[in-house]
Amino acid sequence: MSVKQITVEMPNEPGSLSNLSTLLGSAGVNIIAFFVSTTTPTGTGLLRCVTNNPDKAVNVFASNGMKPEVNEVVAAVTPHHPGGLNAVLKPIHEAGVNIDYLYPCLNTGEETVLILGMAEIDQVTEALKKNWIKLYDEELYQIAG
Repeated sequence: MSVKQITVEMPNEPGSLSNLSTLLGSAGVNIIAFFVSTTTPTGTGLLRCVTNNPDKAVNVFASNGMKPEVNEVVAAVTPHHPGGLNAVLKPIHEAGVNIDYLYPCLNTGEETVLILGMAEIDQVTEALKKNWIKLYDEELYQIAG
């Protein structure tokens, strides 16, 4: 159970993120979760995002000269109370999996949804399901999009 994340490099300069947002918005693609890093080993910026239409987003990026990468990430609901984040993190730790990165969705209504990136998607999915953590697949695109 996973969702598609798109990663693209972008210039680390004023307006780059705005330009990417404009491209996607003009095509009717909504960004529902994103992470931006402006300090990468190559000196460029990096955008990781989950959109309501990943295939269209890939086409938009590619048709504008970018090289989008698509990979699977976990979308897990985090309980909203003190210590709630650990309800998601502890089972992953107990499964012996290292989380490469995480970031929240922008708007899913009443829930807090984290996007978690790691190599062991199936192992993490199994560990979270055993601990009654709600996970999303492509239905997230409609809920938050």
